[in-house]
Amino acid sequence: MPAVPAPGWWRVQWNPTDREVLVPIGVELDLGATAKALAADRIAVRAAAAAGCGVLVSLGGDVRVAGGAPSGGWRIAVGDDHVEALAEPDSTVIVVSGAIATSGTAVRTWRRAGRTLHHIVDPRTGDVADPCWRTAGVAAATCVDANTASTAAIVMGPHAPAWLEQRHLPARLVALDGTVTTTAGWAELGEI
Repeated sequence: MPAVPAPGWWRVQWNPTDREVLVPIGVELDLGATAKALAADRIAVRAAAAAGCGVLVSLGGDVRVAGGAPSGGWRIAVGDDHVEALAEPDSTVIVVSGAIATSGTAVRTWRRAGRTLHHIVDPRTGDVADPCWRTAGVAAATCVDANTASTAAIVMGPHAPAWLEQRHLPARLVALDGTVTTTAGWAELGEI
């Protein structure tokens, strides 16, 4: 079956006054990734309050810190595969507050009808996002914000750096050929 645009995706609206997302009839939202990010946010904040110290919570590429950071900050490994990054990170950043989330197209892939597919879908086409970035790591105040921005960056493709800059979101984008583009203060995260 050929990919088709998600019906009505452009009509999903946010009502900030009532804090409601308005979803048209026939449109479905999959909030699995957002739920994981929200869980990291809530767990970190509650654990820091209960323990009375700084904590780091990592849930499959979503990292949230809360409470006081250790001397020198939290060292967070960044890579295409968050499991492999523990042993051989592509980059390591120092974080003292907030969150980092990474989305990518290099790990969760499969082949169908002679095509390599991945799990990030562009709602405009209903197909996988066009190949541009294999990994997008974004730092933000919360995991929900970082996760949303990192996935959006994959979907936006070449327009992502400008979009991230406009929102003052530090990011590390890795192109298919391995070229790294950083935005909005990623270097200030103390990349080592």
